[in-house]
Amino acid sequence: MEVLRRSSVFAAEVMEVFDRSPTDKELVSQAKALCRDYINSRLIRAGVSWSKPEYNVPVPGGKLAEVSTILLRLGDELEYIRPNIYRNIARQLNISLHSETVVTDAFLAVAAQIFTAGITWGKVVSLYAVAAGLAVDCVRHAQPAMVHTIVDCLGEFVRKTLVTWLKRRGGWADITKCVVNTDPSLRSHWLVAAVCSFGHFLKAIFFVLLPER
Repeated sequence: MEVLRRSSVFAAEVMEVFDRSPTDKELVSQAKALCRDYINSRLIRAGVSWSKPEYNVPVPGGKLAEVSTILLRLGDELEYIRPNIYRNIARQLNISLHSETVVTDAFLAVAAQIFTAGITWGKVVSLYAVAAGLAVDCVRHAQPAMVHTIVDCLGEFVRKTLVTWLKRRGGWADITKCVVNTDPSLRSHWLVAAVCSFGHFLKAIFFVLLPER
């Protein structure tokens, strides 16, 4: 699929900016590249087939690959703690996957709620898990083009909400500190907080979207 193929095309350019202070545009490009990798990983894990050759798209190298690996690792932990929360996202939100507007509004609403009380890496991981879970739902319901929409929505949300926070931390590479010399019990603590928060957000968003369905 084109949305996944493009990740390997600009991967080299994206990873170069890890060696200096990234611009807003570069942080958004990195966010979308990481989202494509995360979604691709979850599609493979779910056994969802749509374009077999695309599964072999190379993972970006250098520091971007390290960030992607850690993001997926933390996502694994998050989803392991509460496996049902990040599956069947569309059903939990009770939304149709046939409307780009509905999918966009739902994703952005959930994203906004996740970060209502502030920004943490745990919540960022949760955002990616939501995007991937929703992407899996879309492909399973014969709406693969929605993956483009989800990736773009995440990028736009990062641009509007997370860029300033990311720049203060020197960029996406800061997430590596979450797994370096970190007590697993402490890491689990902030992951649990992210999961619990998202569980409440799903219920809140359900009632927010209810009148429009």
